[in-house]
Formats: sequence, C-alpha cells, structure tokens
Amino acid sequence: MRILVVEDEKKVASFIKRGLEQESYAVDIVSDGVEGEHYAEVNEYDVIILDIMLPNKSGLDVLKDIKSRGVKAPVLLLTARDTVEDRVKGLNLGADDYLTKPFAFEELLARIRALMRRGVAGAPVLKFSDLSLDPATRKAKRGAVEVELTVKEYALLEYLLRSPNRVLTRTLIAEHVWDQSFDNETNVVDVYINHLRSKIDNDASKRLIHTVRGVGYVLKEE
Repeated sequence: MRILVVEDEKKVASFIKRGLEQESYAVDIVSDGVEGEHYAEVNEYDVIILDIMLPNKSGLDVLKDIKSRGVKAPVLLLTARDTVEDRVKGLNLGADDYLTKPFAFEELLARIRALMRRGVAGAPVLKFSDLSLDPATRKAKRGAVEVELTVKEYALLEYLLRSPNRVLTRTLIAEHVWDQSFDNETNVVDVYINHLRSKIDNDASKRLIHTVRGVGYVLKEE
C-alpha cells in the first residue's frame, strides 16, 4: 500500500519512512504544504499522514483544499500541540484521525491499519477464493497451506487482494508497491509477479493471478 507523509522535520519523516517500509508500505515523503497538496492530488494514496505545522502552507489548509477537490484517501493529522481546538478543526475539515507528537511508532502503525480497515468494510482479513491475507499477523494462506512471502511479495499480494477483478497496470502496481523513485523502465513488477505466482498458483487447482497482455495483471478466478 502507498502512503504519503507530509512532514518538514527530517528526523520525524525519516523515522516514519523507515518504519513503514519495514512493514512493506511504499512511502513518499514531502516537506512542505504546497508540495504535499500537489502529491495528494496527482497520485493515488491509501493513507495520507499530514503534519499541521508546515512551511509554505499549513496542514489544515492543505487538508481543506484536498478534500474540497475530492481526494478520498483517509488523512491522519500529526500535531505537536495537543489542543482541543486543533483536533476539532482538523476533524471538521475532513481528517479521519490525529496523533500528537511525540508518538510511538506502534501507535502510528495501529492508527494506519485502522484507517485501512475502514476501506474494506471493517474486515481485517483480506480474502479472495481460497486465498487469504491477514494484515495483523502478516500471514498468507492458499487454502490451508501457509505461504511465506518477502516484504515486497506481501505488499504486492495485499494490493492485488484489495483490488480483485480489477485490471492493474504495471504503472499502478509500481506506484503502490514501490515509492516515487521507482524506475518504470525496469521489469521488476513482472519479476515479482512471477515470484508471487510460484508461491500462490503453482500447486493450486486453479490460477488466480492472470496476465492481461500489454496492460498488466488481474486477480480473478478462471
């Protein structure tokens, strides 16, 4: 899943990025409000982490503008000031949650997972046919057989399971599983799809990951 972090404190941004990447998220980092607003509007994110106090444009102004332009990604506000006024204003402008600095990474991670669960009708386990993935335990199964995945294989499978029966282009997959520095000219997406197929489809009675020639891939039943 892809997350945008708009945070001007370099140590905080680095701390968040490092931790989220270890949890298999693709993370884009920007350091000011104007750039953050641009990224939120031109890219598709699963969660936006937005600091309130930013250079050039405040986080609350960014929040107000991206929501007025139809950005649907849930927004988690970060604030160094634990005041009721800031929290109420942010929630009234469309924020989905807030977190006060300093915070423990485990709490940030729990808030992100809670926001993502809202987008799948509260179901914590992702399922399609006899394939399942539990984000809480990070375990995947095909039928009753547990499947061991690398960090990127896990991220790729999660994206496929959140978009069943939808044809996903290689560009879309790259943007959600890798970050903004990803080189679209490489064949990394195809390589990882093949790795995933070897673990998910090889010993199964029916294939679930299918190629759409010239476009990308789709998770569907034959």
